[in-house]
Amino acid sequence: MKIPALIAHRGHAARYPENSLLAIESALKAGACYVEVDIQLTADGVPVLFHDDDMQRITGHKQQITQLNAAQLRHYYASEKKRFGDQFNNTPIPTLEALLTLLRGWPNRYAFIEIKEESTKIFGTEFVVKKIMAQLTPLGAQCIPISYDIAALETARRLGAKQIGWVAARWDEASRKTAHRLSPDYLFTNYTRLPKDQREIWRGSWQWALYEVTDPELALTLAGKGIDMIETMEIAAMLSDPVLNKKSCQGG
Repeated sequence: MKIPALIAHRGHAARYPENSLLAIESALKAGACYVEVDIQLTADGVPVLFHDDDMQRITGHKQQITQLNAAQLRHYYASEKKRFGDQFNNTPIPTLEALLTLLRGWPNRYAFIEIKEESTKIFGTEFVVKKIMAQLTPLGAQCIPISYDIAALETARRLGAKQIGWVAARWDEASRKTAHRLSPDYLFTNYTRLPKDQREIWRGSWQWALYEVTDPELALTLAGKGIDMIETMEIAAMLSDPVLNKKSCQGG
């Protein structure tokens, strides 16, 4: 039986505010080999862990994260009140630098760093990727840039990324050709886009990673179709499955 590796989607996001250091550290302590986070740039060019450009969903404020500088951002919190009420009122929005400091204490774990298109469109691909890669490079293969943005991945590769991952937004012939042209090390997509016919799965140099899966049985079924990695916000629950846990990292 093929057992997929598990990726903690925005950390242990089922239990803690997504992309927070609390969520990431919880995932690592649960035994996740891999975490995935999203990176936006502040107005003064500081990479921070945040999925949306609009801050409403996470902080309850309507500002755009790309329009605030890093100092201003310290007054906003990743509380996710709609999900957690007042439980995480003082949870800061972490910088990429803070994440990398945490990862240095977990040398055998890996982070997929998603470069968000909102930031590349506002600040320019070259500027954004240079800011991110300047921080990732010292950690070498421990950090893997991923993105929907092809130009961002090509730039990251040119700037020395050891590996890259492309996130495919569609399952069509154009995307298949793009995957073969780019030849990423990892290929991400939503599991609902996967054809039922196993023969239609694109084969290439990459490892497949599918999101968002929270059912162990489904994860193992997808692995049986050739999927290498499963991305989940329910990392602790998934790792509690005795079969999936056999592929997990131990210790830390």
